[in-house]
Amino acid sequence: MSQEQPKRHLQEVQGQQKEPTRYGDVFPVSGELANKPVAPQDAAMMQTAEATVFGHTQKGGTAAAMQAAATINERAGLVSHVDPTVTGDQGVTVTATEIPGARVITETVAGEVVGRYAEATPVLQQEGGVGDTHRQGFITIGEALEATSRTTGNKPVEQSDAAAIQAAEVRATGSTLVIPGGLAAQAQSAATLNTSTREEDKVRLREVLTDATVKLPADKVATREDAEGVLSAERRNNPNLTAHPAGVAAAIAAAANLNEKSGA
Repeated sequence: MSQEQPKRHLQEVQGQQKEPTRYGDVFPVSGELANKPVAPQDAAMMQTAEATVFGHTQKGGTAAAMQAAATINERAGLVSHVDPTVTGDQGVTVTATEIPGARVITETVAGEVVGRYAEATPVLQQEGGVGDTHRQGFITIGEALEATSRTTGNKPVEQSDAAAIQAAEVRATGSTLVIPGGLAAQAQSAATLNTSTREEDKVRLREVLTDATVKLPADKVATREDAEGVLSAERRNNPNLTAHPAGVAAAIAAAANLNEKSGA
């Protein structure tokens, strides 16, 4: 299993530690969570969540990194073993999403993605010839988009999402024309509508990307070049020039990475 998750080398320093190790020191998170110290209660919750999904905690994984940081903080007297958690109503979650040839693992703390990686799973090979654009055992762009609908489906569609979906559609179909009623057209309409809609009424990614493989008139195996193109489109259309850590570009990048390892 390959885990593409930034890690900080956590060592207990000699002498008195004056500042606690925070989430932003260990994981690529922003906002309020980044400034919160990692506490034992949160680490214990992540260990429980991982054990529920995998049957054990992952060696070198998210729970292990949190436990190491929490231990350092507690030994330095900067947090208490009974400190309340910082996870809020959203808590700690570990979800596993099955896609053809892989299982995508997403781990969150207080709604922020702190770990996302994929592990290969066996794929039943079907008899008969398959074309170069959709080989058995490899993940297509459409399948990666469907995975996004399951992992980040509750996210309101924004302009950066619409741009990423359009770039994905172009690469999947080989056509630069926007297909009337297609994924890109639906995503753009949703993004435009969401700019003047109440939060609870906004169109979500799952409403656009569910059954993406059916909505695409053509599909192809996701490649590194596809991932880079979609990432560029998503970043260009985000005011902060960033991409969502579990969004469209991230899903296609994960698919491309798995395909490379499988020899695509």
